Amino acid sequence: MNEQPINKKDLLASLPAEWPQDLLPQIQEQIKTNQVKVVVLDDDPTGTQTVHGVGVLTTWSVDTLAAELADPDPVFYLLTNSRSLPLAEAEKLNVEIGRNLASASQQIGRDFAVVSRSDSTLRGHFPEEVQALADSVAQDFDAWLVIPFFLEGGRYTIGDVHYVAEDESLVPAGQTEFARDAAFGYQASDLREWVLEKTRGRVSAEAVSSISLEDIRRGDPQTVADRLSKLAQGSVCVVNAVSYRDLEVFTLGLLIAEAQRRRFLYRTAASFVRVRAGITPRALLTRSDLGLSASGAGLFIVGSHVPRTTRQLNALLDHPSISSVEVNVESLLSDARRSDEIDNAVKQIDQHLLAGRDTVVFTSRELITGTDAEGSLSFGQSISSGLVAIVRGIATRPRYLVAKGGITSSDIATDGLGVRRALVRGQILPGVPLWELGSESRHPGMAYIVFPGNVGDTEALVEIATTLKE
Repeated sequence: MNEQPINKKDLLASLPAEWPQDLLPQIQEQIKTNQVKVVVLDDDPTGTQTVHGVGVLTTWSVDTLAAELADPDPVFYLLTNSRSLPLAEAEKLNVEIGRNLASASQQIGRDFAVVSRSDSTLRGHFPEEVQALADSVAQDFDAWLVIPFFLEGGRYTIGDVHYVAEDESLVPAGQTEFARDAAFGYQASDLREWVLEKTRGRVSAEAVSSISLEDIRRGDPQTVADRLSKLAQGSVCVVNAVSYRDLEVFTLGLLIAEAQRRRFLYRTAASFVRVRAGITPRALLTRSDLGLSASGAGLFIVGSHVPRTTRQLNALLDHPSISSVEVNVESLLSDARRSDEIDNAVKQIDQHLLAGRDTVVFTSRELITGTDAEGSLSFGQSISSGLVAIVRGIATRPRYLVAKGGITSSDIATDGLGVRRALVRGQILPGVPLWELGSESRHPGMAYIVFPGNVGDTEALVEIATTLKE
């Protein structure tokens, strides 16, 4: 299929008018009636980029899960970081969590719905980790729902084609830099064709159903419920959306279908989670919301290598108030030079932070990949573990910490800062979540900003540094 960029304004203007009524109150009432807890398995920590007041766990014993299921809040996250793992490990992890969830649910008698949250630009272990989860949670799913719409990042699904907004254009996802990912690359932008591609032909494009914008905008929630109730057992269905109102219409229809004992497993981006959990949106966080100390300096750790991140990094490096420490990737990958590279970085960072200078630590920009997907993931893990070692070595507590990139932010939170449970306070920029670290962490109460690699304009990192300046 020859998919070309299209003018965003023209395409959105050609669509039917969106549903006029705010449906979030009805969704909230239906959630109370259904009494089903939403559990989000997040394959990197950026999936919290649309919610607030929500817990994030990095451990998942049966007792831990039982305690979270018993809590009256409608949703919680489990940070799996499975996108950084080889496929076999990602599958094993999903099986473990699925079995523990089933045991915890049986222990306390509360049902749950599962979201496998992944990248809005379609990167991740699909369908394998979703299948592993489906096989292990002791639930009989009627269908899988694929919902990659993510408004905050400019990701739209129209006519079953998934688009990424770039300036004034909507670019089919298969034509973007993200589709060339060394580990999770793909070609198709039409989600039906993408399912065919990712399942290696086991699921044909013709067998994939969809909920269209016509269903959502010219129909109503009951139309959606009827469409979902007629899906073939074990099928895959893609969902079109270009606004949160579209998600509201879809989600209310979904809850109606689930109240009639239909059961679905969701593979989604972040926007769906807020609506499915009935969370009211809140304004972006400001410096006054955070209670930051009057002294000290912020620390930025940049590991992501996507071109968007590099543009943002360069803008930050040009800012006169920012000190910088470059970490050489080849040295991190060298047994002989790794230790010295880490030690030198730690010394420089401590000096800058003690002097009260906001500091950015970044990996050298040459992209080193393996000969295959597993090799690329292995390199990524080695580089990320080097950044973790640097964070562990820093003696000075940062005033706040920004981690750029999904794998980077996950590993730093879990291994570098010892986070076991954090609270999502909200977003500092659209699609950029801020966590308050738990009491068990290395820096209790610290503001930790999880910045996805593929989100934000060129000045985004500069904006955070400026916004949070003393």
